[in-house]
Amino acid sequence: MTTRTFDHGGGVRSVEVPIPDNPLGHTLVYVVDTDSGPVLVDTGWDDPASWDTLRAGLAACGTAVSDVHGVVITHHHPDHHGLSDRVREASGAWVAMHAADAAIVSRTRSGTAGQWYAYMAAKLTAAGAPESHVAPLRRARGTLPGLSPALPDREIVPGDLLPLPGRRLRAIWTPGHTPGHVCLHLEEDHPAQLPGHGRLFSGDHLLPGISPHIGLYEDPDDLTVTDPLGDYLDSLERAARLTPAEILPAHQHPFTDAPARVTALLAHHEQRLSGLLSLLTTPLTPWQLAERMDWNRPWPQIPYGSRNIAVSEAEAHLRRLVELGRAEAVPGSDPITYVAA
Repeated sequence: MTTRTFDHGGGVRSVEVPIPDNPLGHTLVYVVDTDSGPVLVDTGWDDPASWDTLRAGLAACGTAVSDVHGVVITHHHPDHHGLSDRVREASGAWVAMHAADAAIVSRTRSGTAGQWYAYMAAKLTAAGAPESHVAPLRRARGTLPGLSPALPDREIVPGDLLPLPGRRLRAIWTPGHTPGHVCLHLEEDHPAQLPGHGRLFSGDHLLPGISPHIGLYEDPDDLTVTDPLGDYLDSLERAARLTPAEILPAHQHPFTDAPARVTALLAHHEQRLSGLLSLLTTPLTPWQLAERMDWNRPWPQIPYGSRNIAVSEAEAHLRRLVELGRAEAVPGSDPITYVAA
């Protein structure tokens, strides 16, 4: 496998670390030079081929895993946080994460695959999934990726500068994709003097060609009623106000004009919310709504696991519509149904 690295100038490089069996293909792991050694922004999926690629990529960047000074995690998902423990074991680096996602990591480590399967089965049943879809979860055995993630040893505090000697990297809290997602604003002149204010490591918050998954925050031990889509839309506007000269995302490729991309994403979600309202002229469960939503392929062609993600996304949009007073739950419905208000 060819290891692809990129020099973004100003002491910032990136390594394409593959994600096994995923259409996204890879995570861009950024390597930021500091006076104390390289600091990584995310680490990639915990897989032998991904680990080998990360090591080869760091070598191509003129450094090594053993030289890594710190790891800054944009959010807890395994394609970002998966290799953090291996990097820390090889280098002694610190690992930093926002407290909200660190709490999820802690609870995930104390759970089991069986508990997760049972939680998902109950959640999908409540959303109106047919028994034919839920039954495999009731029978499921074995392990799941990402159930033993590294516990971070430092907290990312929103608004604070991170401890990167010789650099100015400020944490910007951008919940939505996860409750503790952060972007990282490199408050330094762009190396190519592009107009704007520094560069933004955007994680999954702001991507050039796709909208990140916004579903309900999946946490079996947290019964808080949240509004992830509302969080995301608010966070988008916060990122736009930074007016970075360039955005360095975790997937796809770097791009410019954050305000224009934010405007497009806000319009996309408003169109989706309006489209869902047109479907809610009769009561629908979240599963029935997901079946009728526009995806990148017809519902019968969507793989099993992706259907679970789609239902969570339908639920997040329903939650936003309810928060806005544009939809409401039908009293006494079981499984729960929603209708336009």
